[in-house]
Amino acid sequence: MKKVKKVALTSLFLICSGVQSSELDTLIATSSAIVDQINSGIMFVGGSINAAQTGMGISSGQLSGNYYISNEQVANYNAALTGMVNYMPYGSAEDYVNQQAENEIEQMEAAIEDFTTVVVDMLSVQEVAERAEAAETPDDQAEVQDYVAQNDLSVSQDDADTYNQSLDDIENHANAAGAFLAVAGNPEAVAFLMEGAMANNTRVEDNALTYSSANQAVELAWANSDTVSSIYLNGQGNYGLDIYATEATILNTGYESMFYNSGPTALGYNCFVYQTDCDESDET
Repeated sequence: MKKVKKVALTSLFLICSGVQSSELDTLIATSSAIVDQINSGIMFVGGSINAAQTGMGISSGQLSGNYYISNEQVANYNAALTGMVNYMPYGSAEDYVNQQAENEIEQMEAAIEDFTTVVVDMLSVQEVAERAEAAETPDDQAEVQDYVAQNDLSVSQDDADTYNQSLDDIENHANAAGAFLAVAGNPEAVAFLMEGAMANNTRVEDNALTYSSANQAVELAWANSDTVSSIYLNGQGNYGLDIYATEATILNTGYESMFYNSGPTALGYNCFVYQTDCDESDET
């Protein structure tokens, strides 16, 4: 918990929309550049014909090069043609869903930073709890009383509010990220979204993709038709996605995680803060 590591997701997070649009834009730009030269060249030839036929309006003899098609223009245009071979006019639903997962993970990580910071700020609560639990004799209890009296060990409501809000944010963004990843990993679900893009004659990235916890589904709202394509994540529907877990399962998974086992409650206050009194089995 001391250092939150960035979640690595292999082969995810391709920036599809910008890449796909740039391929078409590049083709437009490179082809237009050559067409502009040809257009000017035709005008130049027309003017030259007139000069030849009328004896008026000849050039200095150095104009034709202005209308050349350069080696660079040829290479750029041919490269753009090659790029268009893999162009996806309806976009890529898989990449779009993965991109949404990346966005949610980034927001989750920001919330984890808030959570980690405020937990460290409130470590005095754990210190008090451990001292109080260990106070078995009246002398021990008197030491706890004196320690509490001599130190500011209070918790601010602002810290409690930050802690609570960070938990909400982590849960919301983690759930959304997991939902998007589940859809991205299901070829049938991805194909369903692509069929929607084709039916609506639109790029999939130009429409609103969201996760609905209320509907337990990833939903793509099509701007052109005011319809919604829903992929359910609770075992309903045609894609076999059933990704929800019980609270007990989630907590058990968390109990085994490095995040928990490197945190203060698993290690103990002194071990976490001072690296003393650590159990030999603890991995710090």
